[in-house]
Amino acid sequence: MFVITGATGQLGSRIVDQLLARVSAATVGVSVRDVDKAAHLAERGVRVRRGDFTDPATLEQAFAGADQVLIVSAAIRGGDAVGANRAAIDAARAAGATRILYTSHQAASRDSLFPAQVTHAVTEEHLAATGVPFTALRNGFYASTLGFVIGDAVTTGRLVAPADGPVSWTAHDDLAEAAAIALAGRGGLDGVTPALTAGEALDLAAVADILTDLTGRTVTRVVLDDDEWRSTAVARGMPEAAADFTLGMYRAARRGEFAVTDPALQTLLGRRPTPARSVVETLVAAGPQPVRPV
Repeated sequence: MFVITGATGQLGSRIVDQLLARVSAATVGVSVRDVDKAAHLAERGVRVRRGDFTDPATLEQAFAGADQVLIVSAAIRGGDAVGANRAAIDAARAAGATRILYTSHQAASRDSLFPAQVTHAVTEEHLAATGVPFTALRNGFYASTLGFVIGDAVTTGRLVAPADGPVSWTAHDDLAEAAAIALAGRGGLDGVTPALTAGEALDLAAVADILTDLTGRTVTRVVLDDDEWRSTAVARGMPEAAADFTLGMYRAARRGEFAVTDPALQTLLGRRPTPARSVVETLVAAGPQPVRPV
């Protein structure tokens, strides 16, 4: 049996859909915090059980009978994220899983300037130490983040953010398909994978140019000092801790941590990954996103 955590989230839900296109629903289980939100999966024949990384006792039943467990990284910031991820990994091992997969990040590193990448690096180390065959999916930076970075740039004509650097913005749909392939057929993805990224890395000046081209309205990239950006973000409603967390992304980007691209995702999918321009086009159609951390 395949068990997927976070199956009602932005990535997990897509992974389940992709997996169901490849295997029988009777072989798929999901671990979710709110089983009511997964009722549509139960109707399709998927086994739905409650599982919460912060309540490890719930994971025993959620992972029972699993041959492979795909752990979508905990949507938690700070030190608690590592503990939550470790709890899920340990529960998968205790359940007898013969393979554990984890949604990591292309920039996972203990010395990253973006705290989330430190969490991924530490989690990968714990995963490798279990002795269970594993796959750490080194996902590219989620392109959906651009929605919040762009904000109201189309309306104001200004894309305002701290100094940044190139990022290989990668679509959730592509990464979900890659995860499903890894689960159902492995695709040669064992251990820590190469960076699973789109084919190009764009900085926000390039994104501003795309916005200009798509909308016909000039969008200018405006660089703010870190402290000024933080003050502005907090004034607009972002919690201080979240603003500090988000600043880590910009600092890591300008150090080049997210500038890596690799053909591995294209090879796995058998097609060109979704370009950032297509994602931006969809985001523009959806309208401005509320201010929130990445």
